[in-house]
Amino acid sequence: MASLTFLGAVGEVTGSRYLLEYHDGGRGHRWLLECGLHQGGPDADRANAESFGTLATRLDGVVLSHGHLDHAGLLPKLVREGFTGPIHCTRDTAELLDIMLRDAAFVMAKDIEWDNKWRRKAGKPLLEPLYELDDVERTLARCVPHGYGQVVSLGGDASLVFRDAGHILGSAIVELGVPAGGRQRRLVFSGDLGNPDSVLMHPAEKPRDADVVLMESTYGDRDHRPLEETLEEFAEVLEQAHAAGGNVLIPAFAVGRTQEVLYHLSVLYHQGRLKQQRIFLDSPMAIRVTELYARKKAALNRDDLKVLNVAAQGDPSQYLPGLRLTRTVEESMAINRIHGGAIIIAGAGMCTGGRILHHFRYNLAKPGTRVVIVGFQAAGTLGRALVDGAERVKVLGEALMVKARIHTLGGFSAHAGQRELIGWIGAFRNTPRVYLVHGEPGAQQRLQAALAESGILAEVPAYGDCITL
Repeated sequence: MASLTFLGAVGEVTGSRYLLEYHDGGRGHRWLLECGLHQGGPDADRANAESFGTLATRLDGVVLSHGHLDHAGLLPKLVREGFTGPIHCTRDTAELLDIMLRDAAFVMAKDIEWDNKWRRKAGKPLLEPLYELDDVERTLARCVPHGYGQVVSLGGDASLVFRDAGHILGSAIVELGVPAGGRQRRLVFSGDLGNPDSVLMHPAEKPRDADVVLMESTYGDRDHRPLEETLEEFAEVLEQAHAAGGNVLIPAFAVGRTQEVLYHLSVLYHQGRLKQQRIFLDSPMAIRVTELYARKKAALNRDDLKVLNVAAQGDPSQYLPGLRLTRTVEESMAINRIHGGAIIIAGAGMCTGGRILHHFRYNLAKPGTRVVIVGFQAAGTLGRALVDGAERVKVLGEALMVKARIHTLGGFSAHAGQRELIGWIGAFRNTPRVYLVHGEPGAQQRLQAALAESGILAEVPAYGDCITL
């Protein structure tokens, strides 16, 4: 018998976690598929703080689809609580984790230090980090990297294969072969499927066979705007900001979205359509990831790279000459002396922390400011509040009026839209059981209805649900 229990990313987009259990030769095996951080306010913080209990010491190992924190951000906490097994991932994901988990521990320590200053004054109990750098080091030592298409043997006659998901560098569709009832059952997890219009990535692969499929549904309720329209709107927003004399703030995820935004800014520059002369990448993690992407050109889409190389006459330093990399806190603070004419790209992507908050403090109340939202904003995040039209928000303990104009450019999404999701699941040759994960309830219900119209039945699991494979 084999089973799968839904422990995260059900009824929400973040906090990915699923427990796979099976028996072989009388011995039980337990694998955790994903170990993601919850994102989105106090409820997410409480969920992240919950102990793994005995699970941490009873697991055979962990399998990761990719390196985004909502899929991998709690790994060091798992290790801190006693996990000592292997962490299987793609080679590029292993390199991204080295950047992302170290940064997460650093940012967490800084945020807690800031919060505890106020707590001491108020006489409240002090906070403890979910994990520290030592936990990250031990986590990275447990990573076992693999290439796409490589068959990996897991314990008890189970197997693993990673396929390209086209989402970010190293992102994978996970195929698991699991012994159940005297035969192999095939479980396929989509991970995060890429948007075909996204630059730099290859199209997501389409597996043909599965018994059970877990499919993300982040944008299950809509199709993305055509990229051409999105780019035109982006150019118009930049033009408006220049005319208004304000800065452009772009909260961007360090992995994937930042590199895509830089790509499109480069194209606009070489077309003579970028009037802003100063573009700041104000995120040490995003800078390191961008440098990793540059080293990993062989893994990126050749046609997209050719566009940049032709425009810059083969000189990478001329991709975007106005780009400035601000690594230090002092360099970041200096940006706030610029009252207009700059483009500032900073994390966190959902505005839940990071340097973007400091730039909000100096720019959000100015009518000339433009805030460009280029990624999904989970419920409960500051980014979501801005998208939903909040007139006043709290930033770093300070209430701010929102006089800046907020622009949401969904066409930049690195996730597949509804049409692509239906096409991906429709490629399976048999009729697998389909479960929708990684989506808010409304998006899942609309995707479920759209799939039904295509003759595909899909279920929406709840937290704690357990299915037999």
